[in-house]
Amino acid sequence: MRRARPRLAVAEVLPSPLNTLPFRGTMPSGRWGRIGAMVANSSYLDFTSYGTIPASVTDPATAYGLTNTQPVTGNAHITVAVVLNRANDPTALLNADWGTRQATLAQMQANGTLWTTYGADTGTFNTVKTQLGGIGTVLGDETGTGGYVTSAASRTIWVSLDAAGFQTLFGTPLMKGAAFGGAYEQLYWNGDLSLPASIASSTAGLWFDYGMDPATSALTSSTVALPQGAQSPGNQSTSATELYPQDIAALYNFPLSGPAHQTGTLALIEIGIGDALNPTIPGPSFQSRLQAYLATAGVPGSGAYYVQNSANERYNADNADERSLDVGVVSAIVPNSLIGLYVGSGDTVYTAYQTAIWDQQNNPAVISSSWSDGLSFAPGSPFATAYRELFVDAALRGISVFNDAFDGGSGNETGTGLTNLFTGSMSSYAMVVGGTSVSTLAAAQTDSTLAGVVLAAQQGDLATLWQMVRGGLTAWPVGAGQLEPFIETVWNQYVLSGSRLFPGYGENFATSGGVDTTQATPGYQTAFGLTPTDADPSHGVGRGAPDVSALSQGNMGYLLPGSNMLGVYPNGGTSAATPFWAALATEFNAIFKDQGLPNLGYSNDLYYIAAAIAPASFNDITAGNNVSTFIPGSTYTSPQLGGISATGLGYAAGQGYDLTTGLGSPNGLLLARALSSIAHAELYYDLTPVLENAGAPSSGASAGWSSTADQSLLFQSSLSHAGEWSLSLGSATYSFAGNAASPYAWTSALAQQSLQSDFSPTLVTLFDGYGQGQIVQTGVAAGTPLALSVSGTPATSHQAALTADYGFVDFVSGDGLSSVEVARPLAVATTANGANDADAVVRLRQNGVNDVSVMFYKVADYAGTVDGLAPGQAGYAEAAAAHAYSTISGQTTVSGSGYGAYSQTELAHVNAGDLIAMKLTSNGETYWAFASGNETVNGQHVAHLWSYGLNTWGWEDLYGGGDHDYNDLIVQLDFTSASGSHLLV
Repeated sequence: MRRARPRLAVAEVLPSPLNTLPFRGTMPSGRWGRIGAMVANSSYLDFTSYGTIPASVTDPATAYGLTNTQPVTGNAHITVAVVLNRANDPTALLNADWGTRQATLAQMQANGTLWTTYGADTGTFNTVKTQLGGIGTVLGDETGTGGYVTSAASRTIWVSLDAAGFQTLFGTPLMKGAAFGGAYEQLYWNGDLSLPASIASSTAGLWFDYGMDPATSALTSSTVALPQGAQSPGNQSTSATELYPQDIAALYNFPLSGPAHQTGTLALIEIGIGDALNPTIPGPSFQSRLQAYLATAGVPGSGAYYVQNSANERYNADNADERSLDVGVVSAIVPNSLIGLYVGSGDTVYTAYQTAIWDQQNNPAVISSSWSDGLSFAPGSPFATAYRELFVDAALRGISVFNDAFDGGSGNETGTGLTNLFTGSMSSYAMVVGGTSVSTLAAAQTDSTLAGVVLAAQQGDLATLWQMVRGGLTAWPVGAGQLEPFIETVWNQYVLSGSRLFPGYGENFATSGGVDTTQATPGYQTAFGLTPTDADPSHGVGRGAPDVSALSQGNMGYLLPGSNMLGVYPNGGTSAATPFWAALATEFNAIFKDQGLPNLGYSNDLYYIAAAIAPASFNDITAGNNVSTFIPGSTYTSPQLGGISATGLGYAAGQGYDLTTGLGSPNGLLLARALSSIAHAELYYDLTPVLENAGAPSSGASAGWSSTADQSLLFQSSLSHAGEWSLSLGSATYSFAGNAASPYAWTSALAQQSLQSDFSPTLVTLFDGYGQGQIVQTGVAAGTPLALSVSGTPATSHQAALTADYGFVDFVSGDGLSSVEVARPLAVATTANGANDADAVVRLRQNGVNDVSVMFYKVADYAGTVDGLAPGQAGYAEAAAAHAYSTISGQTTVSGSGYGAYSQTELAHVNAGDLIAMKLTSNGETYWAFASGNETVNGQHVAHLWSYGLNTWGWEDLYGGGDHDYNDLIVQLDFTSASGSHLLV
């Protein structure tokens, strides 16, 4: 396994304001003869070691234990980027919905205003560039010559400074000292930097092209005893599975078969290595070796690639191993993609990022990085601003960035005793990827930590199978195929035997993940209802990481080329999971292009919306942890670190989003369908949300909700225990003695998972007959205030901003165990590109024994009227039949295929914005999506339909409400997958 970065440990940073650097005083500025402005938070330790040493330590020489310290003299040079202010702040645009963002960026790019708006002022750029050229040597240009991008659009001017130039520009001498007993010489400076006032007023950030570890020391003395044995389940198989990347992609249901499709350009950050090979081992070219690997893997493809800044590459076995890993993963999954290897200056990851982002010749649509500059820059520092703004540039350039979470567990191989992240890579404009371990049944059977799970599953234990299905299980586990995924857990291979950790906390054997408390929680996470909180709550909340995850290693590994691109060996880490996700995004872009959509670009919000409205898009990993925090000590021995003591801080997997695996691992096809649906909806439709909150819609407040239209609404209670829930509509309040939902009542995730053609009918019928809670359906007038309570306490909705446009809002009790969903019983036809006369895919999964069929018909409004007739009125059935859709084979009804079976067809002639309702026929009885058209029990019309998320519903097929399981026929309408070349059908 490879380190996911140069060996640098890091904390994290907040971006500075985009106007000017804060000043703390003035001083003469050398040869300029002007007053210089002190730059706040610009000390050397602000650059390298925020949060990794006590705040009381301010002297770099003390922090690093440097000896023989003295000013630098002679011809030594250091290179710095001066990053200027943007002409305008793009935050509002980037916080807009994806559709608005993409349309605006495309228009600005087309009319040539994008970078005059969001780059530097051209006059200011030229002035500062001239001034810097008088102090040192300006490097690079807009093409990134030499690994340095200098341009008004990037707002960056790179300048090489000798010792005299450093003091002239920054008002302080450049220092040096001997580190690690003289093993190497370290450059630094004392105190804060200053800049000439004329430059400072235009400057937002600074970055030094100088790689360095942070200084570290123990920040806690609280230790814990670790349990003996494996520290996390699912990573200890004695018969681990080893597969080529494209075969692992198939396990995750990737939507495209790589060799059959042309995919776009994908950039890999390969600092300092590029395509360099070991010069002492003669052999064929890198291209030939790559093609040989693909041939061995059985993948037809060109293996086309290019190197940016190849003059800066040099062979290093560690970097080469990482390079070969990245190239092997993406080339095997998307072999028709052009792969770019970005070397940058060869000294920091920053320059490799920047040259990839600003490559306007190859224009990569996706960037994957398994490297991070490991410095821990301070919040509000110019270094933090410079680094963060790189990813803003990527977002404005329409590039999707995937960064790895790293492989050092919660401690990130940094001996402070606290949790750590490489926060330079934690930008909210990048997708952060965590790691899992995937066990086949064969691997699980030889993993002692999974013995109980294997036994329970094979004995048909419902609780075990229920959780495994949510984790992605699609096949009955008894006699499952040798390569069938059985269970996915957090990647954590640490094992304690006696007092010895092996592998140890100083090695890459567990996914990192946690909370970057130095930046705010991104809007897409708060909209998802998250408040990511550090393992030590006193450290606060912030940006949660990772966002998503995928196989890293453990009980399954990737078969990849060796460091010199020769041979095939098992490898992995989040370094593999990250290009794996980048390859998937490249497939998404190919699908989007086929459907007439723009590239995904910056699209983190779309993934969180997909998780909210189509949860089957992600496999939910619920077992394992990433605990690995430590300080120097004598309790345990750890290879590479020697004696350590454990502090026990970290994170565990759990249901839903967690700080080890994020939203989960992908179901590639289901995620592609969800992203496609969301993208078309945001670009081409102004959807009417089911509810709105005039007060604070993003807060999920219990008050202030109202109906947006005259509409029929479903109120679906899912209570953890029997109890009262109430609904307030206007001045009236209705109370219900709610029944507890069965623990195995179907969820949106299960309903959507069942609509896969290869989903086991045995798993479908296993969970038949488990009742939901209570369902009430009624008409609600536009503007009617609405509130819900569970057990007398107001229920709140924290995902309404993500789901309301898609026809439902979940109101959750204070303890999070009960909910009431408010949903529409019909679909809005958000056809691809807003097209009329389109085909819509219909997917059915039958879980009832009766013969059933469903008719789809067009209604005039959200209340379900047809030709002026409301559901239940005389003549409604005839009117509905007259507006029925036909399938592409000419049928006006679609039948289920039998108990447990899956079927699929397409409706023809669907127009953009059509409102589509359903009628079910079962056992000679007819049931409508609108309860007012159905039979009555105890004087109340019976609702037969239950909402299961994105255009997905479940029917109860028995008169009077039957067993209330609402899964006798699961129905889904998909309005975009049939567009283009039908890649998602």
